[in-house]
Amino acid sequence: MSVAVAFALQAFAQRQEEMRGAVEYLASQELGGRFPGTHGDTLASEFIADQLRKLKFKRVVKDKKNKGYYHDFTYGKTEQRTTHNIIAVVPGKDKRLKHEYIVVCSHYDHLGMGGEGSGSRRPDTLGVHPGADDNASGDAVVLELARHFKKARPARSIIFAFFGAEEQGLVGSKQFLEWMKHDDRRRINLPKTKDGIVAMVNLDMVGRMRDKAMSVSGTGTSSSFKAMVEEVAGQTGLHVACIPDGYGPSDQASFVAQDIPVLFLTTGGHMEYHTPADVPSTLNYDGMQQTLEFSRELIARLAAMPETPDYISVPSSQKMSHAKFKVTLGLMPDVMGASTIPGLRADIVVAGKPAHNAGIRSGDIIQEINGKPLKDINEYMELLAELQPGTTIPVKVLRGEETIVFQVHLTPPVR
Repeated sequence: MSVAVAFALQAFAQRQEEMRGAVEYLASQELGGRFPGTHGDTLASEFIADQLRKLKFKRVVKDKKNKGYYHDFTYGKTEQRTTHNIIAVVPGKDKRLKHEYIVVCSHYDHLGMGGEGSGSRRPDTLGVHPGADDNASGDAVVLELARHFKKARPARSIIFAFFGAEEQGLVGSKQFLEWMKHDDRRRINLPKTKDGIVAMVNLDMVGRMRDKAMSVSGTGTSSSFKAMVEEVAGQTGLHVACIPDGYGPSDQASFVAQDIPVLFLTTGGHMEYHTPADVPSTLNYDGMQQTLEFSRELIARLAAMPETPDYISVPSSQKMSHAKFKVTLGLMPDVMGASTIPGLRADIVVAGKPAHNAGIRSGDIIQEINGKPLKDINEYMELLAELQPGTTIPVKVLRGEETIVFQVHLTPPVR
């Protein structure tokens, strides 16, 4: 083995160990689920700020108490909570492009102890919701990206942001953009207004990669994004599903609402999502390494583009997902659509719901509903909108190499 290969392998192992360590701390029982304004939330923000401080990042606020990475905000009407965004900057090295900023971000909060109204998928169970995938995984990758670009010195400036209170309605990212609209003499090393932000890359739930598959939303929000994503996917060996619009339940939606082109990276949902079972041992750390390599190359290309990324307004492709359907199958379909087999994979089939009661299981590929074929999430939503409660319909699935038709009795969704 050559010295160069040995060094590369050692660096690979070190990066993965650092990501694992970050996840294990942020998703530990000690942090109690990182609910905004709690002791665990404070410990999480201090951990992230300390990592940035050790790397000697540029601060974003003048602060005599050495908290120059904190953007504090208070939210809530009936119950006010104070938390933070943790932000640092790598100045660009190009004389012209350094005045343009790319935001690379993740959110670090989670659901705390869960309970009714918390967003937990087990609202009747009070217990720490560790949020290993959601979103300690994204935080760990973004910290490694920050470490890389601090040394690499990109042409454009990069803002590394860890947003608070995302689970409460994208509060932290909205507060950050609102802060950027107004003059603040304490703010340093950031663009004078939000117009200096030319692109945003968001990583949320990137810890459960399967079959080298990833979803990238926002590929239509700038004219060069789709080709760039596909080229990087080919270079890094990932199967990437491109979704044109930048909407969806994560912080990139705050930016696309302000006419900023975005890219949102995720490896998709799973049974442990928003439950106490989202723990570090369930993550695919090799997959996180692949996500790191993909996002690192993607951001490097964004930072080096000779022209400012243009913004294209793309209507949401998720309109149907917000419709008030009369029925539910009780499953979460594969939003990535990365399978090469015709149909739509059922990522999560919820116990006790119609699909599960009929015999459909997580991982089955749904090929027909009520005799009509489907190939993607949009067709699934359209077919769902046609169905009526109280009826029983055939659903054809592929399980391994076996084709099975299940009779599913439809029930209304719980409002």
